[in-house]
Amino acid sequence: MLLKSVSPFPFQFELFGNQYHYHYIFETLAFIVGVRLYYYYKKGIADPISDDNRLWIMLGAMLGALIGSRIIAVLETPQVLSHLSFSVLYQSKTIVGGLLGGLFGVELIKKIIGVNIASGDIYVIPILVALIIGRIGCFSMGIDEPTYGIPTHLFTGMDLGDGIRRHPIMLYEIVYLILLIVLFNSIKHQELINGDRFKLLILLYFLFRFLIEFIKPYHSLFLSLSSIHWSALFIFIYYYRFIIRISKKITAKQ
Repeated sequence: MLLKSVSPFPFQFELFGNQYHYHYIFETLAFIVGVRLYYYYKKGIADPISDDNRLWIMLGAMLGALIGSRIIAVLETPQVLSHLSFSVLYQSKTIVGGLLGGLFGVELIKKIIGVNIASGDIYVIPILVALIIGRIGCFSMGIDEPTYGIPTHLFTGMDLGDGIRRHPIMLYEIVYLILLIVLFNSIKHQELINGDRFKLLILLYFLFRFLIEFIKPYHSLFLSLSSIHWSALFIFIYYYRFIIRISKKITAKQ
C-alpha cells in the first residue's frame, strides 16, 4: 500500500492557540534587513543628497509603494473591481506595484523638494536582499498566496498544498535575485552614470516578472495580459532612452 505524501505547505506556527503564517515574520525581517543594509552601504559614501532630503525621498518611496502595490494587485483580479472594498484593497499587494509606485513616489517628492540627482543606486543591494527574504515568506505560503505557478511535469514541480505539482515561482525568483546580486557586485567598480544601476535593476526585475507571469494562472486585464505584464511594459517604455543607451554601449564593446 502506497502512502500519499502530505505537503508541508503552508508553513505555520502556533501562538496562543492560533495558527499564523511565517510570511508575516519574513515580511518584517525583509524590511529590517533592507534598512540596515541601506545604512551599511551609506557609510563612507559622500552622499550628494542631504540626510533630510533622503528621509523625504524614503517617505515618498514608502507612500508610493503602499499605494502602487495595492492598485496593481487589485488589477491582477479585475473581477473584484465590481465589489471593491477598503478591506480587499488593503489586503491586496504585489511587489511589482510597490516598486512602480515607489519609483513615482520618489520622483514626485524629488520634484517637490528640488532634488535633481539620481538617488536609487544605493538601494540596489538592499532591495535585492529584502526581496529574497520576502520571497522566502511567499514561498512558505504555498497556494495560500497567489504567487504559485501553473501545473508542470518538469523536475522542478512541487506540491504547494493542493496535491498538484506546480512551478515554484518564488524559488525561481529567489535564484534570479541571487544572480542579480552577483551581477551588481561584479559591476560595482565599473564607471556608470549615477542612477544607471537602479534603472538596470528595475528593468531586469520587471523583465523577469513579465516572462514568469506566463507560467502563473493570471487573470487578463487587457489584450490577454495581466496588470503585471502592463506594469512591465510601462517600465520598458518609461526607460526606453536608457535601454537604447545601454544597448549601444554593450554593442560597442563587442
